[in-house]
Amino acid sequence: MKRSFVLVAMAFLLIGSFAFGEKAVLIDFSNLEPDIIADENGKPTVNSRTVMDFSKISSIPFDDTQKALMRTSLVLTDWEVQLNSSARIVANMQRSVVKSAPVISGPFGGKNVMGVRIVFPTAPVNANARIKPPFDIPAFEPMADIDENGQVVEGSQKSNTYRFRKNGEDPNGYGVLDNVGTLKSVSLTTYGYNYPHAVYVLLKDNDGVERRHYMGTLNFDGWKNLIWNNPDYVTDIRNREIKIYPLYPRGLPYAKLSGLLITRDAAHDGGDFVAYFKQIDVIYDKAVAQTERDIADEDLWGIVTEKETYRQTIEMRRFGAQQVNRFIEKSNLAQEEAFTSVVKPAESQ
Repeated sequence: MKRSFVLVAMAFLLIGSFAFGEKAVLIDFSNLEPDIIADENGKPTVNSRTVMDFSKISSIPFDDTQKALMRTSLVLTDWEVQLNSSARIVANMQRSVVKSAPVISGPFGGKNVMGVRIVFPTAPVNANARIKPPFDIPAFEPMADIDENGQVVEGSQKSNTYRFRKNGEDPNGYGVLDNVGTLKSVSLTTYGYNYPHAVYVLLKDNDGVERRHYMGTLNFDGWKNLIWNNPDYVTDIRNREIKIYPLYPRGLPYAKLSGLLITRDAAHDGGDFVAYFKQIDVIYDKAVAQTERDIADEDLWGIVTEKETYRQTIEMRRFGAQQVNRFIEKSNLAQEEAFTSVVKPAESQ
């Protein structure tokens, strides 16, 4: 009997999720306004907290001006709308965009939120649109100071603190939450226009597995919190299947935002669709209740740092290569808007 009690006590210590739930802001789209790197009109184009420099992974030499254009961030205008195959018509793709939408009044008056326009096909076919960040949000990008050119200040990187996660200085996350066990509920603050389309929040875990969380339909007018409650969440500890995992060097599990999904049923009208999104909140069990250990394992072995550095490099190469290719393709676009007539008008007699 005593041995059984010790095992259960250890499970509470290691899993620790039952009495130490957490509520956090996964991402607040109002925090993604540009504040550095002005365009030709003097307007900022990049969000300094979430800026990523993709020129570092390019094997092609670029000058400083070109490299500056290859720095991007989670600024709202850089988010993408990816239509599924049945909706991927050129005209629909060109007009389906994400913008920063100023809120005039109401609970979020004076702030900017994510505004989305999607053009679905008018034919009676099922269609969906994925609203995705400009790059796969890195889970292990170290916290650092960023200068006005969007570059990391040398020597400013901070260990065990990451730029896209919430920390003591800023309680809001920028797409990543750490020490995440079982999800209890997810909230999406959105503004609807009585569309019958459904919306999902897409989250990815530390194993790279993406899960869709159905938030409901947008068939309402005004601001609303759409909430997904985990139907498999067990509140009674006695009914839970307790599993114990090694803590080191597996590291703490995390969850990160991989996008939003809007689905349109074939029975509903297609064409233009507009919606606004303010933030995503998550209530979850902590994976580990006690994060401070008696022995500094990582300082001694360095296993987690080695794995995280490798994973970060892979992430940077994957979405960085795409960003560089897009920059090169953009520079190759035709500059002329239309033909200039070479036929001279006949002179009047």
